[in-house]
Parts: sequence; C-alpha cells; structure tokens
Amino acid sequence: MDCPSVTAWRVARHRARHQVLEKGAVFADPLAIAMVGGDEAALAAPDGTPAERHFRLFLAIRSRIVQDMLARAVQRGMRQAVVLGAGLDTLGLRNPHAACGVRVFEVDRPAMQDWKRGHIARAGLAVPDSLAFVPVDFERDSLLACLAHAGFDVGMPAFFSWLGVVPYLTRVGIENTLRFVARVPQAEIVFDYGEPVENYTGAHALRMAERARFVALAGEPWLSRFNPTDLHAMLRDTGFATFTDYDRAGIAAYFGWPVPAATGAGPHVVVAHARQGCAVAGPER
Repeated sequence: MDCPSVTAWRVARHRARHQVLEKGAVFADPLAIAMVGGDEAALAAPDGTPAERHFRLFLAIRSRIVQDMLARAVQRGMRQAVVLGAGLDTLGLRNPHAACGVRVFEVDRPAMQDWKRGHIARAGLAVPDSLAFVPVDFERDSLLACLAHAGFDVGMPAFFSWLGVVPYLTRVGIENTLRFVARVPQAEIVFDYGEPVENYTGAHALRMAERARFVALAGEPWLSRFNPTDLHAMLRDTGFATFTDYDRAGIAAYFGWPVPAATGAGPHVVVAHARQGCAVAGPER
C-alpha cells in the first residue's frame, strides 16, 4: 500500500470491513471492498479488540448520516455535493443521485488526488462524468478559486461532506473552511470532530492516547480537538444559524438504538445549516 495518507487508507479498510463483517448494516457502500483491493477473506479477519469494532461502526455511522442528509438535500433541489478531504471516499464514484443531475466535487491534497486517480484506474473502477477532482491545500489555497475552476457554481446551493478532516487542520484552516461554506446559498455541511483527549477517562483515555500516538507517528498528527461549547461558538461565529451535534446519545437516538444511560467524551457528528447563504465573491477562502 503506497497511499500517501495512512489514516485515509485505514478508514477505507474499516469501511470495507463493515461491508464484510456487518454486511453494510449501517452504511452500504458497493465500492468499498474494491477500493481496498477486493480481498474479502483478508477483510473478514476478526477484530483484535472491541474498540476496533466500535471505531469501525462510528466510521459507518458518520457516512450514513452524510448519505441520509444528502438524500434530503437532493429532494429539496440541491444539485451540487462537495466532499472535503475526500481521501478514499467513494461517493463521487457511485453517485446515487447522478440521475437527478447531482455533480460531486472531491476536494483533497494534490498528492492524495493524484494517487487516488491512479488507484481507481488500477482497481478497474470508472470515473463518472458527474465527478470532478479538485486539488486543494486547506491551509494555503483558496477553496473558492479551486472549486470554481473545477466547475462549481458558487451562486447555487450546495451540500458539503467533511469527514475525518477537522482533527488534522489548524483552527484557522477550520474557520476559513466553515466561513466559505456558510456563504454558499442554502449551504448544509456534515462533519465530525473529537473532544480533547483529556476529556476521556479510564480505558477510553488510554485508547485515545494510543490513537494520538499512532497518527502522530504516521505523520498526520491531531491539531484541533474541541469541547462541544467551543465548537458550537465557532459555528455561530462563522455563519451557521442552526446545527445538530450528535454525541453518543444523539447517535443512538438517530438510529433508534437504546440510548446509553450515561455518556462521557466521545466522537461527534454535526449537521449544520448556514445562516444566510449568498453568492460568494472576493478573496474569501
């Protein structure tokens, strides 16, 4: 595996293992297995720890929420979807709303996109006309300029998926991206974030510390983690009027699962709607 992002490859394998081990019960992705080589026997290997299964299910959960919210947005007339920090995400390849005229714009680092396009070709997967690849450095490039160059209509409504990216960006990079999204007409974004490692206790704290060490050694350290109140303040400051922050209890309720009696720190999935989108112009990122 020569993928330039260890974490992106790891997420893709978890997504594929969910198709094998849980039969895609939470999130069905018909291209996930092919994306990581198609070896179902290897993907069916038992979990090393219960924590591995919990992590895999969370990855499936966040993708399912994106899928659900995108479907609702398309019903409302949305015809542009942007996958920020796409990694090995397959939404653009399998575009379930292509027949409705939905275009998907995959945004990621140039090195990752170059590698992914070659990987897709090696895997024998087709790139539909409805998919555009948009190379962007979130910390340096103008997201507006890069998207517009790829054919994104900044004056039309858009849906944004931003999974597994926030922890790896600086606060400035996160705020710039949110401000840009909030100025797109009728913008909606789904993203996830993690609480500070010190918020965790007991075995959860040990696992989070281990994950922090793993991503740091992989050259992709966590740069930004948030207390919910701080993240909510950032959303309001950057132009989002309404949002739902799904914590452990919220995720359980979303799927109709038993809601845990007591919850501590954990991963969050946020669905946010812009206060008043407008046609984006000028130097904003």
